[in-house]
Amino acid sequence: MKLIRGMAGLRQWSGASVVTIGNFDGVHCGHQKMLKRLCEKSRELGLPSVLVTFEPLPHEFFAADKAHARLMSLREKLQYLSANTDLDAVLCLVFNRALSGQPAEHFISEIVLDGLSAKYVLLGDDFRFGHQRTGDYKLLQNLSAAGGFEVEAMASINVGAVRVSSTGVRVALAQGDLAQAQSLLGRPYRLSGRVVKGDQLGRTLGYPTANIHLRRQHLPLSGVFAVFMHGLGECVYQGMANIGWRPTVGGRELRFEVNLLDFDEDIYGRHVEIDFAAKLRDEQRFDSLDDLKAQLAADESAVREYFFRAGF
Repeated sequence: MKLIRGMAGLRQWSGASVVTIGNFDGVHCGHQKMLKRLCEKSRELGLPSVLVTFEPLPHEFFAADKAHARLMSLREKLQYLSANTDLDAVLCLVFNRALSGQPAEHFISEIVLDGLSAKYVLLGDDFRFGHQRTGDYKLLQNLSAAGGFEVEAMASINVGAVRVSSTGVRVALAQGDLAQAQSLLGRPYRLSGRVVKGDQLGRTLGYPTANIHLRRQHLPLSGVFAVFMHGLGECVYQGMANIGWRPTVGGRELRFEVNLLDFDEDIYGRHVEIDFAAKLRDEQRFDSLDDLKAQLAADESAVREYFFRAGF
């Protein structure tokens, strides 16, 4: 899968394509269905498939520090798309003041038609684009005849009675409902990052942790979890993780720490992926480190019991 970086990269593109546009945050079941349809059309027409997305995400540009947490970093999104879809390319556009002010018709003309020579465009039925979100499926229909391209809208899908959406995944994660998040995503929720040195407090308490470097200080979930860690060879390791601010020791930054069960190896510098299996509790402030250590022992027992009952 090729990454086309911004307008400079787009100018190097040649030939026709089939295109979809969107944030694709989380790449949930609805997104997966869209991408499957896009790749089917790609094979049918014999043209490369291109996903057009944005960085930062539009809501992050407009809301800045008040923006809701994204589900995936750009790296995580690209890694997932490369490993799990047949996409030929991703065009990542910088979402800035100029792009946010571009009329929808100009966006289609400059990016989709002149830039990618699209012969087929697939949109989610609720997707909006262009200045003040005036672009939609109806606009594309009106432009399609003159532009010489086909347009199709993909209907939303439901899991049970719940409409699949990135917002729905965020709500489930915020509520600690990892089973619901997994049903909407079609897989466990995952975060990834590099293991870095921390302050060694966990080791002092008898629970050494892998500190996962976060490139953002706003995540869609917090608390203590049973997790699986991937990326350390062929084995998948069980553990307990904490995402939070460590109020007991006056923490001032968001931390993501994982204690692996029955594991004692140096993994500093390794890039790992963590799948969230179950939430145990919210983060708490304890009166002393002894109280915290006692709770960690209780958390370890709860995690081991969870994995045993789940058959792992």
